Amino acid sequence: MSTTLMSPTDAVTGARERMQHAKRAARTVGLLTAAQKAEMLNAVADRLEADTGVIVEANTADVDRGRETGLSEALQDRLRLDPARVAALAAAVREVAELPDPVGRVLEERRLDNGLSLTKVAVPFGVVGSIYEARPNVTVDIAALALRSGNAVVLRGGSAAENSNRALIASMRAALESVGVDADAIQTVDDFGRDGARAMMQARGLIDVLVPRGSAQLIETVVTESTVPVIETGAGLVHIVLDESARADWARDIVVNAKVQRPSVCNAVETVLVHRGAADRLVPDLVGALQAAGVTVHGDADVSARAEGVVPATPDDWATEYLSLDVAIRVVDDLDAALEHIRTYSSQHTESIITEDPAAAERFLAEVDSAVVMVNSSTRFTDGGEFGFGAEVGISTQKLHARGPMGLPELTSTKWLVRGAGQVRG
Repeated sequence: MSTTLMSPTDAVTGARERMQHAKRAARTVGLLTAAQKAEMLNAVADRLEADTGVIVEANTADVDRGRETGLSEALQDRLRLDPARVAALAAAVREVAELPDPVGRVLEERRLDNGLSLTKVAVPFGVVGSIYEARPNVTVDIAALALRSGNAVVLRGGSAAENSNRALIASMRAALESVGVDADAIQTVDDFGRDGARAMMQARGLIDVLVPRGSAQLIETVVTESTVPVIETGAGLVHIVLDESARADWARDIVVNAKVQRPSVCNAVETVLVHRGAADRLVPDLVGALQAAGVTVHGDADVSARAEGVVPATPDDWATEYLSLDVAIRVVDDLDAALEHIRTYSSQHTESIITEDPAAAERFLAEVDSAVVMVNSSTRFTDGGEFGFGAEVGISTQKLHARGPMGLPELTSTKWLVRGAGQVRG
């Protein structure tokens, strides 16, 4: 049925039916052994590679439509799949298949005075839902992580990637069927449009946890409107501080990498704060290197006084996640001022300091309240794959349950197993 002809009531009913199918499938997926789950994911990887031509063709239609409708360059980059990116998705699925099974891990054991034996173990959530936009890689990453951790998954990937997600989900469901796993463990509500997303947010009892990924507006909508528990993955207003003792080559190479290597992602740097004592030494070379790489530098008066071609920064620049070849640079009086700026503007995603002063490094690590805090490293390393998770559900910027890049352990809950021998409570 076309979404243009479907009433909101019909859409919600259809979406709930699919979520009910996922709930039933979750019971069987949760009982698969580690070896069975690995076999399932290797089948998914094989099928994605076999279907590369179909997937890329579907994706091309999405990218062409996005270009015609004015989709930003950053979102076009996130949307795009070519054979190399499909191969990378398959490789990530295989990496997830090789990771230790998080289900059944013994987290705590104790024996009570009355003889009861208590064991706390990791168990699947059940059904993991995700609402995201223009990111077909998320379709595969979240499905792989959910399945490896014994969960079913319900996906809403947005209209911009509609054809890509349809092809990816069809490929993965076929792979599950090929190894005897209920294909209903992977569900999508994309064809129900926004009504499908609303149904997911109201699906308490069918979806156990919901993970939004995308714009700040999308995440805020899900957090505020959902009756399902949400793990918040926030925007990436990421900072790098160049301390007074920062090596010039490290400052240049790390900042350029953090901005240019892939500017459209959430771990790309958006603001650079330069210690005044190092500004004369660092700013000219840094700005020149960024501009040579095609970056537009938005700088304060102190930056403009030390480099050519700088766009005057406005207060809005300090609060902007560009997701493009733009960066804001500000000269600050000292580390105290840098920390205050981060406290004011950071989205608590990732911050890094470039320094050769151990005391400054340790203070930065201790005082910055973000999911990932780095010393002398590109912020581009904040990534589930780079952290050894194989793939990631997202980068959580909240403080309950999960924080930072989320892998397999973050898609499990816990259960207490109590073994007795006839005890009753007096």
